[in-house]
Amino acid sequence: MTRTFYTGLLLTCTILFACEGSLNIIDKPVTFDETRKQLSLEYLKVRHGIETGSVEIDPKIIVVHWTVIPTLEKTFETFNPSRLSGTRTGIKDASSLNVSAHFVIDRDGTIYQLLPETTFARHVIGLNHCAIGIENVANGTDLPLTRQQFKANLRLINYLSGKYNIEYLIGHDQYQQFIGHPLWKETDPNYLTEKNDVGPEFIRKLHQSIDHELKPAPGLEK
Repeated sequence: MTRTFYTGLLLTCTILFACEGSLNIIDKPVTFDETRKQLSLEYLKVRHGIETGSVEIDPKIIVVHWTVIPTLEKTFETFNPSRLSGTRTGIKDASSLNVSAHFVIDRDGTIYQLLPETTFARHVIGLNHCAIGIENVANGTDLPLTRQQFKANLRLINYLSGKYNIEYLIGHDQYQQFIGHPLWKETDPNYLTEKNDVGPEFIRKLHQSIDHELKPAPGLEK
């Protein structure tokens, strides 16, 4: 074999390694004990009208959030318990299942995985049964989303949309656009909260940059 062949092979391997290594996900699992499992099954039944013995979901939507909580450590402390904190008065009457997400992206773009991608998590009203949640350590004001977080979201969304039959990419602030949609499964029409994460500009830029074409929230066509 020629020197040119070996050089080309080495270059190809280097490019493949760079591509594969470009997405680094650190496992940081939250507690998923019997309590969380049973509360998840109860949530699916009561809030979504889905009676099942499994906490597995078939992801169709990626929902991008910001934590408001200013650090990764405090975010993990908030999500880790199985039961919701008593301070969450706006949502505790709906369920005592704690909120969480599948991923959290820190300020420097480091991606942490809190739950398996196809495990139920409470992070978006009406859509938890089919949604993967990505949280970003930010609040949109004194802690704006960073360039590193944008790049990490982009890599993660490309990975997830290549792995699963994802149809939609939305910000948390756009979830009410699904009311009346076949994927919307909230049993109480009055159980709604107002959200402002992550804003239309961040999601618009993600839609423009992702490798796979995903649909925006209904009524917000590009």
